[in-house]
Amino acid sequence: MSTATALPQQSDAVTGVILSETAAKEIQHIIKDQELDAEKVCLRVGVKGGGCSGFSYLLDLTESRKETDEVFVQHGIRLIVDPKSLLYLNGVTVDFKDEVMGRGFVFNNPNATSSCGCGSSFSV
Repeated sequence: MSTATALPQQSDAVTGVILSETAAKEIQHIIKDQELDAEKVCLRVGVKGGGCSGFSYLLDLTESRKETDEVFVQHGIRLIVDPKSLLYLNGVTVDFKDEVMGRGFVFNNPNATSSCGCGSSFSV
């Protein structure tokens, strides 16, 4: 079960970023490998302008958090998302794939109207 802070205007919709169990296990593995303090570190999920489709996804392990960040706890991982990024990421699922053609985090964004071939950027 996840804990999410709902935005008032979206109370009937999925709120927040969804982290798959596979992605959470990979994040936990990275935290351990980098010898980070699992009690303090959070996964920042965001977007920035750029990329071949208009916006690029951001993932970052950080201990810093702003008062305006939304916090979601899933599978033992604290995710933080700034309010502007949440406008584009509400309902996004972050997963991790380890396949013959490559491995990495993938985003399933129901808000995107198009995305690039590599899956690291999107437009709305």
